Amino acid sequence: MFDKEYDVIVVGAGHAGSEAAAAAANMGAKTLLVTMNLQNIAQMSCNPAMGGIAKGQIVREIDALGGYSGIITDKTAIQFKMLNKSKGPAMWSPRAQSDRMRFAEEWRLMLERTSNLDFYQEMVSGLIVEQGKIIGVKTSLGVSIYGRAVVLTNGTFLNGLIHIGEKQFGGGRAGEKAATGITEDLVALGFESGRMKTGTPPRVDGRSLDYSKMVVQPGDDNPEKFSYSSLTKPLSVQRDCYMTYTSLTVHELLREGFDRSPMFNGSIKSTGPRYCPSIEDKINRFADKDRHQLFVEPEGWNTVEVYVNGFSTSLPEEVQFRALRSVAGFESVKFFRPGYAIEYDYFPPTQLKHTLETKLVSGLFFAGQINGTTGYEEAAAQGLMAGINAALKVQERDSFVLKRNEAYIGVLIDDLITKGTEEPYRMFTSRAEYRTLLRQDNADIRLTPKSYEIGLAQQDRMDRMEEKLAKASAFVEFFKETSVKPEEANPVLESLGSSPMKQSDKMFKVFARPNITLDHMKSFSGVMEYIEEKELDREILEQTEIEVKYSGYIEKERNNADKLNKLEDIRIPERFDYDKLKSLSFEAREKLKKIRPTTLSQASRISGVSPSDISILLVYMGR
Repeated sequence: MFDKEYDVIVVGAGHAGSEAAAAAANMGAKTLLVTMNLQNIAQMSCNPAMGGIAKGQIVREIDALGGYSGIITDKTAIQFKMLNKSKGPAMWSPRAQSDRMRFAEEWRLMLERTSNLDFYQEMVSGLIVEQGKIIGVKTSLGVSIYGRAVVLTNGTFLNGLIHIGEKQFGGGRAGEKAATGITEDLVALGFESGRMKTGTPPRVDGRSLDYSKMVVQPGDDNPEKFSYSSLTKPLSVQRDCYMTYTSLTVHELLREGFDRSPMFNGSIKSTGPRYCPSIEDKINRFADKDRHQLFVEPEGWNTVEVYVNGFSTSLPEEVQFRALRSVAGFESVKFFRPGYAIEYDYFPPTQLKHTLETKLVSGLFFAGQINGTTGYEEAAAQGLMAGINAALKVQERDSFVLKRNEAYIGVLIDDLITKGTEEPYRMFTSRAEYRTLLRQDNADIRLTPKSYEIGLAQQDRMDRMEEKLAKASAFVEFFKETSVKPEEANPVLESLGSSPMKQSDKMFKVFARPNITLDHMKSFSGVMEYIEEKELDREILEQTEIEVKYSGYIEKERNNADKLNKLEDIRIPERFDYDKLKSLSFEAREKLKKIRPTTLSQASRISGVSPSDISILLVYMGR
């Protein structure tokens, strides 16, 4: 049934598996994607949206690297918003509501159009390992499939257990069975495993809602898009979302079911996502709050199914229903299905290298929720990087790792590998110390050259990026070289409460003042003429404005990154004996032996390793 041996076998076809399979295949590796149900490729198991705070930056980075998530989001979006526009550009984060059915369909079609990629529908129930090296997988039908590298992207399916009130049943997702066998094989090989929990809200019939009692939440007036490529266009028509609130009455109705809640009666023992708590957890933790926001999100262009964002729950279904009927606009609500919680196996990610290859088994890679993360975007980013590195490994080429100052993806993976996680990990802008460098507007400039170099990003991507960079840089130079007279600038400056000019000065200095925007600058002689002559689009104008107004901050972060990156150049031997350094603290010695950092920079970020411990290592290594 199969080729004698694949280069890369990807297990699971969620967001991580889909990106992994696409990346490996596009890099020339003969790839097989194995999943339990080919009808559910890239399912949006929870909310029908991509992006958000920090997550939007990740989707743009995936796109800049040649992944598919950005393109597919654009093609299937029903609404687009740029979040945090009232803050600085380091905080701007794109988010799109998606058509759930179209999203999965478009992913499957994209994968089917990808060369070097085969598909197989069955459950992988075991791994074939010989002498510390992966050589293939076993399926539930007893079929052995051989491959030189394997990427596990099992999501919530590993021994998945679904909870609704006091009812429990095995499953990896509503209506789908759990995956068994892989955890047991990994534990037998010496891997440490754990359990995590996540949840999802009820889905309801939009025809039963009264939207007149809710607050409309429209998309942006001039929506942008995720992908830097020319394959997609911004939305011309959008669907509205809505917002409503819980109340004290709703909270009391929910509390009536707390004694049967698996969250509180001990049925769920694992840790759930801190930043996406269930409604019962919110009511319990924030008892002083009279109400909580609920976002009412349509699941597509034509479907009547609605996602109730903010009402994630595992309470008994009749409690969910009774409480939701007391929410404004939901008085006559009809359920499509109740919310539920799910527990599943994960493997602490300190057992991985920065390539996402496991330390114990050569050629075996983990990506997505198996590593303790939550969110489509975090999973897709890991899948992309695992797929790239699996292909590079079988091609006997150098691995591909992104640093913390190069991408949010670099921050994500470094956090997981170095610090581990005991709760579902979610990305935030605050996790990145170089977030002024890691903006959503410049992901292509940061990452496309790196992807092009390894053979993933295509020539047209590189050409578009170089054109954007050249035009934006030239426009910045225009402002540095062109002067403006006081009589032209002062009326604008005074209207904004900015001190007037006494003599002519370069436009760059005026532009760099607080409150001065590109729209103000367009009123000065020569600016609009330059924009029209050079045919500068919105993307280039935005890039130019950020580079001018934040040039000081950007330069400062680059200098800080350069200083810290010097520690990246000091490598620690793979089998370094920390026990011989008696002056290291006991905690540092234990953590260093367990995580086995590859550089002093990584060692400095391990919880429990102090600056004095790093100094000891520096002295020992002659630095």
